[in-house]
Formats: sequence, structure tokens, C-alpha cells
Amino acid sequence: MSAARQVPEAGFEALPDAPRWRTPLAKARSALGGRIGAALARPDLDEAVWASLEEALLGADVSWAVTEQLLERLRHEAARQRLAAPRALRSLLAAAVADFMEAPDGGLDRSGSPAVWLFVGVNGSGKTTTIGKLAHAEVQAGRRVVLAAADTFRAAATEQLAVWADRAGARLVGGTPGGDPAAVAFDAISHAAASGADVVMIDTAGRLHTDHNLMGELAKIRRVAQRASGELCESLLTLDATTGQNGLLQARRFGEAAGVTGAVLTKLDGSARGGTVLSVRAELGVAVKLVGLGEGLGDLVPFDASAFAAALLDGDGN
Repeated sequence: MSAARQVPEAGFEALPDAPRWRTPLAKARSALGGRIGAALARPDLDEAVWASLEEALLGADVSWAVTEQLLERLRHEAARQRLAAPRALRSLLAAAVADFMEAPDGGLDRSGSPAVWLFVGVNGSGKTTTIGKLAHAEVQAGRRVVLAAADTFRAAATEQLAVWADRAGARLVGGTPGGDPAAVAFDAISHAAASGADVVMIDTAGRLHTDHNLMGELAKIRRVAQRASGELCESLLTLDATTGQNGLLQARRFGEAAGVTGAVLTKLDGSARGGTVLSVRAELGVAVKLVGLGEGLGDLVPFDASAFAAALLDGDGN
């Protein structure tokens, strides 16, 4: 896979302003902000403050390891700056979260000819909808897009992807029900290369009769995509933000089978577990590249670490 980073271009731009993120993150901010606000309302920066901050982060689904890392940084900065008032920790925590989530490879890699993006994740995590919204954005930016319906085990998946392809103005390549998903991926990439398309997005199954068969199938699709005439630039794992830490159990297995290069966190607007974003970054060791901030076509956006941290940790707790 290419290590090149592609900065989001016209038609699919990062939205760095925190106000754009405020409303979608209202539930997460309320869940975390109330606890942090109570901790920072204490008169002195003592051990009770640090214990309350730890409890607040863990309660927001920030993993233990990430919580400890953030608090260690805050303790260091507080000592260095000789802080006495707990309220000063809020801005330090926002900066620590932003720095933790910042990734040099956070953009989508479009360097292939065509660029091939593989999407994996359990059924219901938002794979097909993510592909549809992203295809729409890519076509609006002037790129030619081919969608591969490689979830051949569910007729509804192909039908849903066909609706999105028509809506986005993308070409759909499918197969026979129950057919070989890897063959569909190969055909889609070959078609894209022959027709001069820019991007191929491959939808995959999220569930087969056993997990072992599913992971084997995903690994096969990945091998075939690497041998086809394009370049496998991204392997993106979609995770439902409302599942919290349970989603990380899925992430480990998909990461092994699909060689995940980035994560897409869907339904962030409906989750009170804003810390899941940090845990995904730590668990997979890859960038969170896209997030779903709503149901509209324009609500799938590139992840912006500073905007996320500011919207999650601003001072009103509402």
C-alpha cells in the first residue's frame, strides 16, 4: 500500500470549526462535561481532582491506557506551569486530546490508478451508507467512482448499494447471489482501470455463518485487490460509535484480516461515548479518517482532531 497522504480536496473538505461539531457531539459533551465540570469546580488542585478526572474519562469510554496517558501529560503540564486552579486543566485536556488524535496519515490516499478502498466492519456498522455518502462526495469533486457490491451473501446489501450508486452517479459492479466476493472486487477494479475511473470502493460482508469464514473471505478479497490492476490504498474499518468498547473487540479481528489503514466512526452524533474515538485510535494504531455527524449527505466528514477536542470539552457541559 502506498504511504502517501492525500489531503482532502474540493467537494470533501475538513470542517475544522468547532461550532460545526458542537450539535452532533452534544450527547458526548454532556456525559463527559458534567463530570469534568464537577471535578474542576474544586478549589484546589489535589488528588481528588485527578481521581474525578480519571473517573470522568473512563465513564466516557476512554480506555484505561489512554486515560492514564492523558492524565500523565496533564500532571506534567500542571507541575511545569505551577497551576493551582483546577479550571486551568480543561484547556490542557483539550490540547492533549487533540494531540493524541492528530495523525500525519489522516487523509484518504488517492494515489492509485485507480485508488482502491476496501470497507470492512460488522453488519449494521454503517459500511454501505458510508460508501454511498463518500461516493457522492467524490463524484461531486469530479472523480469517477466504481462501487463493488462484494457482499454477495445478502441481496439487500447489493440493492442498497445500487440505490446509493444511482444517487451518487457512480458505476456499480455486482455478482451473483452467493457468488465469490473476491471475484466481484477483481471485476470492479478491472472495469475501473479499463474505463479510467479514479476510485473503487469495495463493500464487504459483515457476517457469514462463522467468524472464521468471514475473516478468511476478507483476507482473500484483500489479496485479490492487491493483485488487480489498481492499487489497494485504503482498508477502512467502520465502527458504530454507540457500541463503545464493544466495538474495539470487532476492531482487533478485522484489523488482522483486512490490514486496516484507517477507521470510520459512524453515528457519533447519537453517542454519549465520545471517548470511543480515542480508544479506537489507541487500539488500532491508525487514524480515525472519517466520522458520521448526522444522517445527511454532507454529514460524513474528515476527522479533525482540534475541532473534535474543542467541541467535546468546551466549558458549558451542555
